[in-house]
Amino acid sequence: METKKFNCIMCPNGCELTVTLQDGKFINVTGNACPNGEKYAKKEVTSPVRTLTGTVKLTGAGLPLLPVVSSKELPKDKILAAAAELRKVTVAAPVKEGQIIIPNILGLGIDIIASCDFACIK
Repeated sequence: METKKFNCIMCPNGCELTVTLQDGKFINVTGNACPNGEKYAKKEVTSPVRTLTGTVKLTGAGLPLLPVVSSKELPKDKILAAAAELRKVTVAAPVKEGQIIIPNILGLGIDIIASCDFACIK
């Protein structure tokens, strides 16, 4: 048996969860004040995911960087590789919020999209 402790992020309570694992498999969770804590704990120990936010280079807008975000959560173990892909990209203004900047990043079926508008500066 193995236990892991971490705080739940599913609601403002921020419960301290204790997860019990056996042979790497989820057994149970304690410390959660609501049912969302159990769902979060199970997902966090079996297949953790994160939203990627970052920036890419931007030309023609008067500012050097464009804020971007993933359209869905990525597997946690792919975050660093996806961030490395962001560093390779340069986008030219104009850019619209929600515009796909990197389609299907790392073949995960997840797009990287612009999180705001940038107009051209002449």
